[in-house]
Amino acid sequence: MKVVIIEDEELAARRLEGMIMDCDSSVEVIARLESVEDSVEWFRNHPCPDLIFLDIHLEDDLSFAIFEKVKVDAPVIFTTAYDEYAIRAFKLRSIDYLLKPIVQEELARSLDKFREFSRPNPQPDIEALFRMFTGGGEENYKERFSITVGQKIKSYSIAEISWFYSEAGITFMVVNDNHQYPVDFSLDELTTMLNPKEFFRINRQFLVKINSVRNIHIYPKGRLKLELLPASAKEIFVSRDKVTKFKEWLG
Repeated sequence: MKVVIIEDEELAARRLEGMIMDCDSSVEVIARLESVEDSVEWFRNHPCPDLIFLDIHLEDDLSFAIFEKVKVDAPVIFTTAYDEYAIRAFKLRSIDYLLKPIVQEELARSLDKFREFSRPNPQPDIEALFRMFTGGGEENYKERFSITVGQKIKSYSIAEISWFYSEAGITFMVVNDNHQYPVDFSLDELTTMLNPKEFFRINRQFLVKINSVRNIHIYPKGRLKLELLPASAKEIFVSRDKVTKFKEWLG
């Protein structure tokens, strides 16, 4: 994958390049450009890259001016501190619209979207893209988490995650192979970030995914105890005040 970064702050451009390489070491950044003028000149004299990372406010103009002066067929991931240009960006070959400071897991998700759209004869869901850029629909729910393990970054999709729990003020993510990793979000934050059709906050300590519920044991006075997949040594109960909603959630 050949990539061009258009960013007028050198430090930000170098940081973005490093984050891209952390996501995929096979990526080749073939150019880092700082202005509309430099970008127009570059695109006039070079074949289009596979993907462009594009800041909106450049040193000499808004980056949209590039597309008014030269034909650019490459898809674009916007990287900007401003959210008011999302609709305008949507009209171009936009893959995603990342707000600074860029988060590694969001960048990884954007690259996954690019790979999906780059498959032969892609059929992008235009309505879904519009909802993504305008803040509506389920596109806003997190689709993956990136975890730092030693000197490596591991990325897990929602399909690979079983549940989250909090202990001693730290939130942990449990994946399908029963490995556990700390995450930088509280359970309260995760409750708003994850699709409520898939995840339910059963008590103050646990946020579980519907596919991870293996068995439900009924205890006296309407209490419910859960067996989860993968198996846990912890006793996991649904709070009494959430039993009714939990049953509704299970369908």
